[in-house]
Amino acid sequence: MDTEHNPAGSPWGLEPLLNVGELAAYMGVPVSTVYHWRTRDLGPRAYRFGKHLKFAVSDVRIWVEQQRDTSSPEGR
Repeated sequence: MDTEHNPAGSPWGLEPLLNVGELAAYMGVPVSTVYHWRTRDLGPRAYRFGKHLKFAVSDVRIWVEQQRDTSSPEGR
């Protein structure tokens, strides 16, 4: 398949998915924190494939933006 014209870089046109370990590494938190967020509906949306959790990069981006602290002015 031709991936040259596919912005997602996937031959199937799907966006990348992160596993729990990859999300934890990206966020700089322990894997247990990701599971803690998950059990309390605090983290990004996830897909479940059997016993595996996967997180769409777009969902992680949205969730990260929602965590922005708006109580303090920028630039401080």
